[in-house]
Amino acid sequence: MWNRWLFKRVDNSALIFFRIAFGLLIALEAIGGIFTGWVRRTLVEPDFTFNFIGFEFLQPLPGDLMYYYYAVMGIFGILVMIGFKYRFSMFCYTLMWAAVYLMQKSSYNNHYYLLMLLCFIMIFLPAHKALSYDAWKNKAIRAIAMPRWVWLFIVIQLWIVYSYASIAKLYPDWLDGTVPELLMRGKRNYWLVGEFLQQPWIKWVIAYFGLIFDLLIVPMLLWRRTRVPFFILAIFFHLFNSFVFHIGIFPYLSLAFCVFFFPTQKVNKYLLRNKKPYYDGEEVVVPDHDRILKFAIIVWFIIQVSLPLRHWVIKDNVLWTEEGHRLSWRMMLRTKSGRSTFKVVEKGTTDTIMVQKNKYLSNKQRRIISTKPDVIWQFAQRLKQEYAREGKDIQVFVEAKVSVNGRPYERLIDPQVDIANEQWNYFAHHDWILPSNLEE
Repeated sequence: MWNRWLFKRVDNSALIFFRIAFGLLIALEAIGGIFTGWVRRTLVEPDFTFNFIGFEFLQPLPGDLMYYYYAVMGIFGILVMIGFKYRFSMFCYTLMWAAVYLMQKSSYNNHYYLLMLLCFIMIFLPAHKALSYDAWKNKAIRAIAMPRWVWLFIVIQLWIVYSYASIAKLYPDWLDGTVPELLMRGKRNYWLVGEFLQQPWIKWVIAYFGLIFDLLIVPMLLWRRTRVPFFILAIFFHLFNSFVFHIGIFPYLSLAFCVFFFPTQKVNKYLLRNKKPYYDGEEVVVPDHDRILKFAIIVWFIIQVSLPLRHWVIKDNVLWTEEGHRLSWRMMLRTKSGRSTFKVVEKGTTDTIMVQKNKYLSNKQRRIISTKPDVIWQFAQRLKQEYAREGKDIQVFVEAKVSVNGRPYERLIDPQVDIANEQWNYFAHHDWILPSNLEE
């Protein structure tokens, strides 16, 4: 039964169209990073980047080389779109994107994480079997069908992302409209709609429409009777996010995914008229490596389901500690502001140096240094390394205060703890992060 469910042949039109759209979007993501100044602000201007802990070897290329790096990524995106050396092109883009993602946290968001996952997934999907250079050049790989597990894999991955995004909103500051109100307050001077977004009822619409949309969008697209109205809602929802929050290609990527929920006849009729449709013949083709494939799929989804839950087994509130926040689909859930001072004391002396952060950090980095404990820890490690090159063994003490969702500022870091000589643990609480007064 499982083999029939997973390996039954179905029309691959949705996957082929998605490959074309995906390739175009990832190319625009790369080229857009250059022309919007994102690459300059995030990777060129800083003297160093705050990488994911454990990936310290990843740092931007010197000088202007990161512009060329992103230009090459854009070329690989175009090659994915046209299906030229598809798997190689997709692998190269994935590797380059993953390196950039892991080398910097100043511009972290869950959409970049999702893009890394999708790039990795797309390497293994047969998305080049039609309407591609590879299929035109090599008749042996041409196909108008794919195993059903491909469709199922994509739908489940989307369901996980949207479900966790909805569940994460079930906390007081979202449900009482505080967070949406703060988000809209930052758009007060926005072109044409800034004042409209300050209307008292807007925060309630955003709070509950966002929560319900994330919770229901996948099952409602799967159900034929609600598919079209929810697709129309998806268009409005994602275009609103694109216009108001400027979150890159993610809204358009989300809309491109909707093609997997419509009948393949519609996809062929309106999107891929030059592709021959596949008529369901109840054909089941079980590959020789089916056990390995099933095992890999099970392991993948165990990780995808469990990783976002890790903050529940870490002490204190993730909104305060940030421990377990990344890689967990906690999207636009809070606003934080902070201020911090770093004090360097050489061991064996009473000499104290107050660190001038603008000497080390870019404007973008200074905005996150006070609110994220892992970044505070990394900066302390960097100070320790710099002074070690001068033959000095130092301690680093931090005074940091943070406001979460407009609350009064509270002390975040224990000022008596030498942060430079603390160890980092990805899956445990750090006691030098002081307790919060936030509601769960």
